[in-house]
Amino acid sequence: MGTLARWLAHPLTRGLDIDDPRTTHLRRRILAEKRFLHRIYEEWYAMIAASLPAGDGAVLELGAGAGFLSEYVPGLVRSEVFLSSELDVVLDGQDLPFSAGALRGIVMTNVLHHLPRPLRFFADAARAVRPGGVVALIEPWVTGWSRQVYTRLHHEPFLPEGDWEIPAGGPLSGANGALPWILFERDRERFERAAPAWRVRSITRIMPLRYLVSGGVSLRSLVPAASYPLWRGLERALSPWSRQFAMFAHVMLERRAE
Repeated sequence: MGTLARWLAHPLTRGLDIDDPRTTHLRRRILAEKRFLHRIYEEWYAMIAASLPAGDGAVLELGAGAGFLSEYVPGLVRSEVFLSSELDVVLDGQDLPFSAGALRGIVMTNVLHHLPRPLRFFADAARAVRPGGVVALIEPWVTGWSRQVYTRLHHEPFLPEGDWEIPAGGPLSGANGALPWILFERDRERFERAAPAWRVRSITRIMPLRYLVSGGVSLRSLVPAASYPLWRGLERALSPWSRQFAMFAHVMLERRAE
């Protein structure tokens, strides 16, 4: 982390080990207290909920952590890699404890880029998710603008030239923030050949500024909460240039019929 990022670090999490479950508990408090950031997550969760198909089958959230997606998806099964009283199950996203076709969807926010073997996840998800079901994600995305931000202000590696797998590390410290873009844009045809049960149904590039000025869950907020509508309006004006300026993407994959 650079000097600027260290200076901006949120006082509640400064110096804590990112893989320590206590850090996630503190981030739950930060997310509740930072109203600007909370509104970002409200928009993200509404997008994810709208991606889910109707019908039978549970919805699993990977890396539920500090979030509140359960307020948008009734009956959501909340999971993490460590034990917490707010969760329903502890599991490894690459070995899902569900019977074939039991799920109508798997959802996650800023989680896929932490999975060291993403093809293992998609292979097991293809077994657990019924045909017509989805995997819906909000993830970092690669643009000219986001490269500058993520490499200078973010604690996680951001390697657009990287491969599909990331080096072994802690559950949160091991990462490549560019991994979703690598899989679904740079190597999209290769991905759909390697994971034929899945079709990349849509990619919506979003949020070039708001998450940055919010400080996220790691940094202090740079703007007051009352300015949220102004920043949202500015981003709408920038939407025609999302390929150049987006920092995130909402990606939806659909489970193909057998």
